[in-house]
Amino acid sequence: MTKISYIAFDGTRFDVEAENGSTVMENAIRHAVPGIEAECGGACACATCHVYVDEAWTDVVGEPEAMEEDMLDFAFDVRPTSRLSCQIKVSDELDGLVVQVPERQG
Repeated sequence: MTKISYIAFDGTRFDVEAENGSTVMENAIRHAVPGIEAECGGACACATCHVYVDEAWTDVVGEPEAMEEDMLDFAFDVRPTSRLSCQIKVSDELDGLVVQVPERQG
């Protein structure tokens, strides 16, 4: 299992164990992390699972692809480390990943 830490806007930390092959968004929903709405269910058709990837993890997580970048245009307070959590696949390389949830979605 891969450990992911979600930091809610109020600073509350949610540490979860995630299965490889799932997404960061699916695990946020499974563990009721506040602020991740995931209205489209992970189809990369909205921006309601927007997170900020901790700068120490940006190279490991990688850059968003074109479709994700288009959806990020609809996100609130987009930053250089912004990603849609539905597009980040959990793998052993992400063990210890830290993401922050923005103040609000879209």
